[in-house]
Amino acid sequence: MKLRWLGVLAVCGLALALPRYAHAHAMLVQSTPQAHATVQGPEISIELKYNARVDATRSTLVLVAPDGKTAPLAASQSGPGTLAAKAQQLNHGGYVLRWQVLSSDGHVSRGEIPFTVK
Repeated sequence: MKLRWLGVLAVCGLALALPRYAHAHAMLVQSTPQAHATVQGPEISIELKYNARVDATRSTLVLVAPDGKTAPLAASQSGPGTLAAKAQQLNHGGYVLRWQVLSSDGHVSRGEIPFTVK
């Protein structure tokens, strides 16, 4: 009987010790453009790859222009963990791509990718 309780306690301790990222949100693993990159405009292709499946219909991409104005981008999904979009008529200057995705585990993740258009 003591051995059984010891086993139960060991399993519970192991479950508590597991990293939280075992049930993690979708994390960005690759982007085009890359953070802090300089790209050639006036049109760019955007591709974001995540470590988990994302729901494109409930995800958003917003481009922040050098003057602070924001513009939503229409995102398409080329794979379960990938979002793609086009940004057009970009002037020279610093931009920020803000992304928010709903992953298959039901959690929302968000982030920003600053880049420069020359």
